[in-house]
Amino acid sequence: MTRRMLVGVISGAVLGLVCILGAAGRAAEPLGTVYLFAFWYNRLLMGLFIGALPRIGELPRLVGRGALVGIAVSFAFYSATQFADPMGFLVGAVYGVIIELTAHWLKT
Repeated sequence: MTRRMLVGVISGAVLGLVCILGAAGRAAEPLGTVYLFAFWYNRLLMGLFIGALPRIGELPRLVGRGALVGIAVSFAFYSATQFADPMGFLVGAVYGVIIELTAHWLKT
């Protein structure tokens, strides 16, 4: 595993925790453990996928690629839940950018 991929996976795992806390806080009723795990795992996979991509140096391209990959990976979970959480879907773009920028700033 490359350093970039490791940074991506760790960033995705941490953001996944933030994500499940946000989802649990927004929900009107308690969310199931499997649902929350799937949400976390989606963010972990996002970090793995972004970490596997080659490093690019231009900031606008980094932001665009992070948002695109984040929204694409988030769509898998969003569609599997019958489009139940649009906020979680859209935040995927933000998390993708955060993961991409973290990997870039740590010079991976």
